Amino acid sequence: MTPFLRLPLLTGLLSAIVGVLAPLALADEPQHLTSDLKSTDGAVLGTVTVTSAPKGVLLRVEAKGLPAGWHGMHFHEKGDCGDAKFANAGGHVHRGDKVVHGLLNNHANDAGDLPNVFVASDGSLNVELYSTLSAVKGGHHQAKLADQDGFAIVVHAAPDDYTSQPIGGAGARIACAAFK
Repeated sequence: MTPFLRLPLLTGLLSAIVGVLAPLALADEPQHLTSDLKSTDGAVLGTVTVTSAPKGVLLRVEAKGLPAGWHGMHFHEKGDCGDAKFANAGGHVHRGDKVVHGLLNNHANDAGDLPNVFVASDGSLNVELYSTLSAVKGGHHQAKLADQDGFAIVVHAAPDDYTSQPIGGAGARIACAAFK
């Protein structure tokens, strides 16, 4: 075989190998979902990025214009922040029929629970959190976030006390990011 005939053969072989291996490499790549965090008046306050991880999700929030202090933040069951009070986002993401809220509650099954976040005096929020309770595509022990109606990240007016039902006393919904 002449060298010129070997080149197309090698090129075809390499293309076939890449075609087989590329999807396998992409299967292990984390999935990044990004959405605008909006206030009740529709103003964009910043962004929320949810990244899939082998045993949960990594959540990053970068925002400005929020009230200073501690705030509850949760995964909500629907990717809809279309109304002013963010009621369309539904309740917290959960596993099971009866929702029991609270990171400090021994009987909790609320997969939407997240730690409180602190907004600086200038209204900025920059936080990165990890949760093993939920996953983008779901898992053996996690609730599935990316289902047919999506999910939302909701920031509440007050901190979550991690025990009170149904939302830990976190109060009104003041910011929301929808993921569909």
